[in-house]
Amino acid sequence: MNLWSITPEPVDGPVGTALLREYYTDIVHRYYQTHHGRDAAPAEIDQALAEEPSGHLAPPGGEFLVARRDGVVAGCAGVHLLAPGTAELTRVFIRPPARRHGGGTRLITAAERAARTALGAELLRLDTRHDLVEARALYARMGYAEIPAYNDSPYAGHWFEKSLTP
Repeated sequence: MNLWSITPEPVDGPVGTALLREYYTDIVHRYYQTHHGRDAAPAEIDQALAEEPSGHLAPPGGEFLVARRDGVVAGCAGVHLLAPGTAELTRVFIRPPARRHGGGTRLITAAERAARTALGAELLRLDTRHDLVEARALYARMGYAEIPAYNDSPYAGHWFEKSLTP
């Protein structure tokens, strides 16, 4: 089967906490492999989690979504308001065994819906790194256009946005 379900869940609950640790483990390892030629140490992953807390992905200004494939936790995404009418998509992650089964597209579509309905956003922005080529390709396929930097994240190399109005 390939049945996906995506629901809002507490970002600080056990599922959210575990998914965010997996997300950061994945992206921090990739960063260290690209820039330092080695995996990240556990303390470096802990540091990234501490430097980039995720509490803003809770209502009323945010939403944290958990994707399940055939009932098994498979990924997450978060949205939060940057300004009235403008939200940011962040923490998009699909566990490796669940990749290449359409979950990323479904998860981003659900995040767009949450940004529109729960947060009142008309525009959704995101940033990503140079080395996350799969993510950049997915965002482009889903209609996100590359824009000038809207933040000063030291890790971001690409910024995108998409109108959420028909």
